[in-house]
Amino acid sequence: MRLRAGVVVFPGSNCDRDLYYALERAGFEPRFLWHADSNLPPLEAVFLPGGFSYGDYLRAGAIARLAPIMAVIEEFWRKGGFVMGICNGFQILTEAGWLPGALRRNANGKFLCDVVEVEWQGNNPLSGYFGGRRYRIPIAHAEGRYVPAQAFLPGGRLHYIPAPAPNGSFAAIAGIANEEGTVFGMMPHPERACDPYQGEVDGLDFLRGIARYLAKR
Repeated sequence: MRLRAGVVVFPGSNCDRDLYYALERAGFEPRFLWHADSNLPPLEAVFLPGGFSYGDYLRAGAIARLAPIMAVIEEFWRKGGFVMGICNGFQILTEAGWLPGALRRNANGKFLCDVVEVEWQGNNPLSGYFGGRRYRIPIAHAEGRYVPAQAFLPGGRLHYIPAPAPNGSFAAIAGIANEEGTVFGMMPHPERACDPYQGEVDGLDFLRGIARYLAKR
């Protein structure tokens, strides 16, 4: 059975369809969810896509976290469902307090658009599903510098390789997960590296790692 996944569409979203396509290729059965929805269909995972600017004039993710659907998504993951945020989606997860820390302006003050290498480190339920390998995945953000709530390393995390991070993130962190492995956020865009025409394909392998993890839960 294919894993059922919801892709939340916020006002101004522009990576939602890219993510839908990538999830299909990775073995999911995706469907779109509107930000104003107040309930969820039966799902194994919810994805918050990147690439939109809803409320970014205030602070990235600060308004989107107040969308009605966020309340039901929180209930979903607290009951054991899986939520993943990509780029702006990661920003929303930290603004909602579902993941510790914050994403701040890049250290050089510039928008970064490049392909980076990342690898999973640390001990977490997600560990072991990424093959102990490095992934080449694009980044595209102006506020991707991870700042921890305290000087600590989350148990499960994605790191830019080599350090230091191109955006100045603490400990070269590119993504983090909560201890239970139910909430995961990352700045790189795996959906932009899932087909040869995009120039990179490692993102598809990364999303397949997420699928393997969910299939075993």
